[in-house]
This record gives sequence, structure tokens and C-alpha cells, in this order.
Amino acid sequence: QVQLMESGGGLVQAGGSLRLSCAASGVISSINAMGWHRQAPGKQRELVAVITNAGIADYADSVKGRVTISRDNAKNTVSLQMNSLLPEDTAVYYCNARIRGSYYVNNYWGQGTQVTVSS
Repeated sequence: QVQLMESGGGLVQAGGSLRLSCAASGVISSINAMGWHRQAPGKQRELVAVITNAGIADYADSVKGRVTISRDNAKNTVSLQMNSLLPEDTAVYYCNARIRGSYYVNNYWGQGTQVTVSS
């Protein structure tokens, strides 16, 4: 059973920083892309950032220049450093990874971590 566990959410003032982390555990042969999505109340879930196993990253336009995604392939972790946070960044943030277990490749999601940015 593969699991993704996020940590690092919380309450921060506008202009502040937070670092989210996500660790994959279980029977893992390989991990392809890893990423972060977010969902604000009343809105659809949206991609924030994604990184390939080669370290190539891509970002949503709304966070470019403020957010950095990174991963540690040896530890099966992905992190999201968020700076200059805005109230509109308030959302539940979900870790996502495409993982090959014993036989199959599946898309996995974490349980989500709340990020609240106060104005």
C-alpha cells in the first residue's frame, strides 16, 4: 500500500513563508512526476507545481517567482517552498505522485494540509 503524507501547513501572515513536505511510503519501485495541487473553498482543485524525476519543474502562473518545488529521489520526498504568500494562496494543499508499485503505475494523493494566509 503506497501512502503520501504531507506536513508543514499552517497559518501565516501575508508576505510570510511556509514549507510543505510530502513523503511517499510503501512498496515503491519508482516515482515519476510529483507535484502539489491546491483547492480553495468553492473552487476546483488546481495544479500549483510539478517536478519530474529528472528535476524539471513547472509552475502555475499564479505562483511563479514565489514558489519552489524540489524533490529528494533517495528519500521519496517532495517539498514546496512558498514565499511572499498572499491571502489568495489560502487553500488545502495536496501532494500528488505517480508511483510504480510492485506491478502497476497509479496516481496517489495525500490527505491534504491546510494553508491559511491572513491579510
